[in-house]
Amino acid sequence: MGDFVQLAKAAVSGDEKALDMFNWKKAGIGPPLKTAVQEGLSFFITLADGSVHYVNEKGKTRQVLSTDSLVRKLLLLEERDVLLVITETLQLSLHAVSPEGEAEELMKVKLSGKTGHSADMILVDHSLVVTALGETVIRFWDLDQDENYVLSLDMQFGFEGGECINCVSYCSAKGILAAGTSKGRVAMWKKAAGSHQSTWASEGKEKWKFQASTELEGNVTQIKWGSRKNLLAVNNISSVVILSEQAMLAHFHQQVAVVQVSPNLFNVTIFSTGATHSLRVDMNASGVFATQDAVVFWNGKQVAVFECSGDTFRSAGSFLCDSPVLCVHGENLYTVEPYRIQVRTWQGTVKQLLVFSEAEGNPCLLDVCGNFLAVGTDLAHLKIFDLSRREAKVHCNSKSLSKLLPGHGDILSVKCNANGSKVSILVSRVDGNIDSKICFYDVEMDQVTLFDFKAERGDGRENLSAGQSIGKFVVEYPELHSHIPACHFWDQSEPRLFVCEVIPETGLQPPDQKKIQAEGKMDVWIISFFSTEEHGLLLQDSFPLPSSYQLLLGIEVPHYYFAKKLGEAEKGASESASGTVSQMAARRPMRDFTGLGDCDKTTQDAMLNFSYYLTAGDMDEAFKSIKLIKSEAVWENMARMCVKTQRLDVAKICLGHMGHARGAKALREAEQEPEQKARVAVLAIQLGMLEDAERLYKDCRRYDLLNKFYQASNQWQKAIETAEAHDRVHLRTTHYNYAKHLEATGQQSLALTHYEKSDTHRFEVPRMLSEDLQALENYINKMKDKSLWKWWAQYLESQSDMESALKYYELAQDYFSLVRVHCFQGNIEKAAEIANETGNGAASYHLARQYESQEDIKQAVHFYSRAQAFNNAIRLCKANNLNDQLMNLALLSSPEDMIEAACYYEEKGDQMDRAVMLYHKAGHFSKALELAFATQQFGALQLIAEDLDEKSDPALLARCSGFFIEHAQYEKAMELLLTAKKYHEALQLCLEQNLTITEELAEKMTVSKESQDLSEESRRELLEQIADCCMRQGNYHIATKKYTQAGNKLKAMRALLKSGDTEKIIFFAGVSRQREIYIMAANYLQSLDWCKDAKIIANIISFYTKGGALDLLAGFYDACAQVEIDEYQNYEKAHRALAEAYKCLSKAKVRSPVEQESKLGQLQSRMSLMKRFIHAQRVYPEDPEEAVRQCELLLAEQDFDNAVRHGDILGFLVQHYAQVEEFHTAYRYLEEMQKRIPASNLSYYVSPQTMEAVHRGAGVPMSQAQATAHSGHGSMDNREEEEVADEVEDP
Repeated sequence: MGDFVQLAKAAVSGDEKALDMFNWKKAGIGPPLKTAVQEGLSFFITLADGSVHYVNEKGKTRQVLSTDSLVRKLLLLEERDVLLVITETLQLSLHAVSPEGEAEELMKVKLSGKTGHSADMILVDHSLVVTALGETVIRFWDLDQDENYVLSLDMQFGFEGGECINCVSYCSAKGILAAGTSKGRVAMWKKAAGSHQSTWASEGKEKWKFQASTELEGNVTQIKWGSRKNLLAVNNISSVVILSEQAMLAHFHQQVAVVQVSPNLFNVTIFSTGATHSLRVDMNASGVFATQDAVVFWNGKQVAVFECSGDTFRSAGSFLCDSPVLCVHGENLYTVEPYRIQVRTWQGTVKQLLVFSEAEGNPCLLDVCGNFLAVGTDLAHLKIFDLSRREAKVHCNSKSLSKLLPGHGDILSVKCNANGSKVSILVSRVDGNIDSKICFYDVEMDQVTLFDFKAERGDGRENLSAGQSIGKFVVEYPELHSHIPACHFWDQSEPRLFVCEVIPETGLQPPDQKKIQAEGKMDVWIISFFSTEEHGLLLQDSFPLPSSYQLLLGIEVPHYYFAKKLGEAEKGASESASGTVSQMAARRPMRDFTGLGDCDKTTQDAMLNFSYYLTAGDMDEAFKSIKLIKSEAVWENMARMCVKTQRLDVAKICLGHMGHARGAKALREAEQEPEQKARVAVLAIQLGMLEDAERLYKDCRRYDLLNKFYQASNQWQKAIETAEAHDRVHLRTTHYNYAKHLEATGQQSLALTHYEKSDTHRFEVPRMLSEDLQALENYINKMKDKSLWKWWAQYLESQSDMESALKYYELAQDYFSLVRVHCFQGNIEKAAEIANETGNGAASYHLARQYESQEDIKQAVHFYSRAQAFNNAIRLCKANNLNDQLMNLALLSSPEDMIEAACYYEEKGDQMDRAVMLYHKAGHFSKALELAFATQQFGALQLIAEDLDEKSDPALLARCSGFFIEHAQYEKAMELLLTAKKYHEALQLCLEQNLTITEELAEKMTVSKESQDLSEESRRELLEQIADCCMRQGNYHIATKKYTQAGNKLKAMRALLKSGDTEKIIFFAGVSRQREIYIMAANYLQSLDWCKDAKIIANIISFYTKGGALDLLAGFYDACAQVEIDEYQNYEKAHRALAEAYKCLSKAKVRSPVEQESKLGQLQSRMSLMKRFIHAQRVYPEDPEEAVRQCELLLAEQDFDNAVRHGDILGFLVQHYAQVEEFHTAYRYLEEMQKRIPASNLSYYVSPQTMEAVHRGAGVPMSQAQATAHSGHGSMDNREEEEVADEVEDP
């Protein structure tokens, strides 16, 4: 512990090494231990004689280098394994260090500066050596860039002339360089934002922005940053002072802005006159308030008032007062004490007391706007006073924020608007941090509205009373979701306008905030709103805080007011006259007033109303508010605003008022662009807002227009990059336009490259270089491009340099030009050789012309043929009687040439077959046929006929078919007639010659419905005739098809019935849906063996039902009943069938009701008789007597055999009596049977065994005939009973 005390003492007494060791960084805060040379604890040490030694972990030492004077600073650049040595004589050397500790010198330089003074040297960011040598400047030497520069103290920030800088220290966490001066001041510079690579690339001094200065006593000899809070320790010989950071004071009110420059120095800007003053105060102020008459400072102990008189400020009063807050209105100062606000004069006399109750709490926040004073208390109460009269009056009674906003903490800040109707409040959360909400309290409506930056949804507003909803910008600017409001202001004259500054919430900031700053992200945003009852909060404008500004001071239409950063003010001052005080406050016009300057009140109000109504979306009111404005500047400004708001409808009117005809035309033409932003970009360009236009084109991805824009604005590199990345379709055009531009500016070599890239160099480069033939020849030889070679050869030929021309034509493979030149030179053999080898058409033609002129006909014909100039070859053949060659050439050539050759052969008269062939090939069929007929050339006729189609001349077709009929070639004739659409004649030919109509032929004869050749009636008639013909030939299916196409379904059905194709008949009946057809189909189906097929039975019933032929259906059911009796003796089913027949017949509509009645009566009696027999069969097992009695009664009935067969009743009785062994009675009934039924059928009713038993029992021998009959039909009993599907279901 004692060591530390000694060390501290030594440090205070100025021992530099002691202070180095006492660099009170807490353990674990600094970077982890790094050893560059090798793992372990080796180090370098320097001795008084200027030698440097290396000590390894085992304690062995070795001298590595020596210098000519005492070493002042020894630094090890660990990342690079480099040792940096600075000596007393300011000799700086760099040495590369090996792992064994050997040093090799890399460089040696002499630093500028005076020697012999204690020097302070530090290394910043491993590459920047900063030295303070007791001069008026700090010297920098950049190892990376190998450059040096200096920073000096600026007198306008309160430094004196000749003030020297003794020591420096750098805080990497804050990026701040602190320097101690000989006059007891500490100056601070901040490193410009951005990573050190990019920053150091900028100009020397630009890398550091002056921040602030702090005043102490004495002479500062040592300075060091330290501790986790980044405090600054300063040794000024008599004491050690520890400094901590304090926020800069600033205030803006009534066109006066006050900004703190250093603890005691303030910069006052009066915007109404444009004057700037420096004001020095003899206290460490904790607050400042400016008005147009005075500036007031206070520090919680005393208050100082400075009155503005002319160009200077004079002290107008100073008094003790421990109020922590203060505000000014006119001649009155407002200070606070527990439960009271004191209204004082400038000298401190209390004129009035504004009292608060205990429940309301202590006033702790004051704000004056217009004639209103808003007060916030420590118990979260809110009160507003009206200051417009002599005495302050309560304007709005005390409101408890905890009631209005349950669950919130204290009030942090309160501001009211110019007419006292609205108050905005920033509150803290329960945990003490600033809440992300801004509360707006409406005094007249007595309701609170919240605006929340955290609102993730589109609606950022919750209302605790009734009210509309807002929150549009939360969606527009999601990057603000993690922000919180830092300060807020109402406009000092416009009660609707509100502005706030929002900053990133610290807890949500990413840990690598430095990195984000490096990327140049703007984290602080300025956001302004209109606040009204009708529309709630409307976002008016939002923009990131410009980098040159420190913070927002307030708003007064038409400007925002900001405090500048210190470095920016310094820059501004150096640009203006050296004697003036630099302005620390600046104003920026509001978006709607850009370019208007200081406009009059009327224009100002009109613009503001316009902006308000435009934001609210009320276009009519917006235009009403500005229609009287005559100023073009205002209209231009509004047009610019339209670019931001993307309101083209408004922009058109603005351009009209501006008289900007070109812009209006461009905007009208741009309306065809589908993207809104692309249209807005055109407006932006017309108004000279090029950056906006570029951004808009990028946003809507219209890279084609962006490319044009870059070209027009002379940004060729960007244009080419855009074309390459996004607009490839215009890449060549872009290169071409750039080349034209370069050529116009005389940069030919670059233009060449771009002409090549645009693929237009073949004609553009020769044009461009036509004055400089040597350069052109070099270019052509270098490019090795055929079209360029050809161009050069033509040029040489025009200059009569034939040999060189031939060489270049050969390189260009321009065979025609080669042949042409050779012919010109009379070298026709060489020309012929080239033409034969290459087969080039143009060359061959040229050569043929040459041969023809020399009357070498054979060669001429040969080369004309090679050039495919057959008409010329034919011409020569005809002239020179080369008939065989002529035929071949004509066949290869065009139809016109063929006809010409055919005429030639026809005239000659001895080779007619060739003439016919050529006419045919040329498509001149009539002439070919005429010749073929005349000379009876059947073979040729056959060939010609095959090529005829419906497009051929009908007369020609008819003639041809006539010729074929004459020569009994009917099929051929038939085809031609059909091709000629002579359908009736074709049909006639079919009938006369009895030609079978195949399906293919029938289709050819059929005229489609769409055809214009025949009327619908004739078409049907033709179809019926074809069908009739098919019927005669027995092609029933084709006939059916044709009748159907003709729409005659009945005939079609008849044809189909003849074909006997049951499936098709059923299908056709189903699709035809015609009564007669249903009945025809059913009648046909009844003619089949229907009882074996349940499907057919179902179809018959279905068709009769659909055809409405119930009488026929009744007949069918009757037939079914008969089948059941005859085939299966199944009277029950038969009875059911008759019941269905009865039902149908009773429903049927017949001509004679009498006949219907009689039929129904017959059916009724048959059914009752049948019923009785069925009853007898059913009761027989229980009551045989009754059954027998019933049967005997039935036998006695008249006409019973219509319903029940004799055989069935008699057989029943015979069977019964045989069973009860009354054989005589049985025999009697058997005899009865034998009388009525043929012997052969007996066994159908009585089994042979029963018959034998009856004969035996009655003692009558069986006759031979009976025995035979029985043995013949004995097998009947063993038959399997076939069940038919129950066809008597109700249809």
